[in-house]
Amino acid sequence: MENRTKAVILMCIAACGFAAMGVFVKLAGDLPVYEKVFFRNLITLHIALLILIRRRGSLFGRPGNRLLLTGRAVMGLVAVVLYFYAIDHLILADAVMLNNLSPFFVTLFALIFIGEKLTPLKSVALIIAFGGVLLIIKPRFQLDMLPVLAGLASALLAGAAYTIVRHLRQREDAETIVFYFSLVSVLGMIPFIALDFAIPQDAQWLWLGGIGVSGALGQFGMTLAYRFAPAAEVAIYNYLTIIIAAVLGFTLWGEIPDAYSIAGGFLIVAAAWLTFRFDREKHRPETPP
Repeated sequence: MENRTKAVILMCIAACGFAAMGVFVKLAGDLPVYEKVFFRNLITLHIALLILIRRRGSLFGRPGNRLLLTGRAVMGLVAVVLYFYAIDHLILADAVMLNNLSPFFVTLFALIFIGEKLTPLKSVALIIAFGGVLLIIKPRFQLDMLPVLAGLASALLAGAAYTIVRHLRQREDAETIVFYFSLVSVLGMIPFIALDFAIPQDAQWLWLGGIGVSGALGQFGMTLAYRFAPAAEVAIYNYLTIIIAAVLGFTLWGEIPDAYSIAGGFLIVAAAWLTFRFDREKHRPETPP
């Protein structure tokens, strides 16, 4: 099996994992968000630790990179907290659509902080994507907007975290970045759990375990996919998460996004497709004459 095919399969597995994670977050019900976030990262932490021990990799990274690793971890943690809050208060498809805006924020942050050029096509893609956001958000400036704004903020912070990951990818192993993020996330949630731990009831233990397993599946599926092929070749397949989440939300809870959200979702996916096509053409090797 060629590497690109492996990467596509792994990215599809990651999309299934991330969609399932959203389902388990909802199924866990009224448990506090910080408990859900704790279990989301606990299993990933152990898997990353085992991989690093087996490969004799660095647990905490190079000294010069630790500030960036910490910044990435803190922003990633806050992003997950806000994302889980959005999942608890929105229909699953809307929360997932908002979270999948993070690649567009990566484009903006890369422009501002890394100096990457913003091409005309990417400019159009950004405009289309944020048009989709407006359709999903339907701005009303009321208190019931908080979950929507949390979902949008989670995408913004995730985009900032991924921008740091792009900066670190040639300096640190992927497993080190994942381990550092998971460790900070687990430690960061412990004080909240110690102050106010809600004991899970019956099936909630199963749902918490599902959050951890599916989150790890998504995290490592994506990480491995990028090892087998460039992001420009496979990143678009992560948007399967939106479709899978919409199907699962309808099947389990009868959730149906309204017409505006569906139109917004199409615009976001269309913007991602434009970016994908541009990046693939840009990185395609030239055919010798």
